[in-house]
Amino acid sequence: MKNSVETQIQIPDNISQIAQIVKNDWKKVYFGAVPYLIAMQSLNTIQDYFYEDSGTSIVNYFLANATTWRGETARQVKAKLKQLVERQGKN
Repeated sequence: MKNSVETQIQIPDNISQIAQIVKNDWKKVYFGAVPYLIAMQSLNTIQDYFYEDSGTSIVNYFLANATTWRGETARQVKAKLKQLVERQGKN
């Protein structure tokens, strides 16, 4: 039986740090998510660009390709990335 107490990890706003959390947790990254994860490693904020692609679009494409990544860390990271995208949309 699973422990009902959820472990809350601190997810930073820095996209490259988030990418490192993903790499450490997601052992077999889905091939469709790989290019976006690589791009995320070079971003500090959601406002940054990777060549011609905005941080927002990179994160959105990563999220679209990360549906097979599961678990508590995945849930928290995805929630944080969605929050960063929504916050960017309001600016």
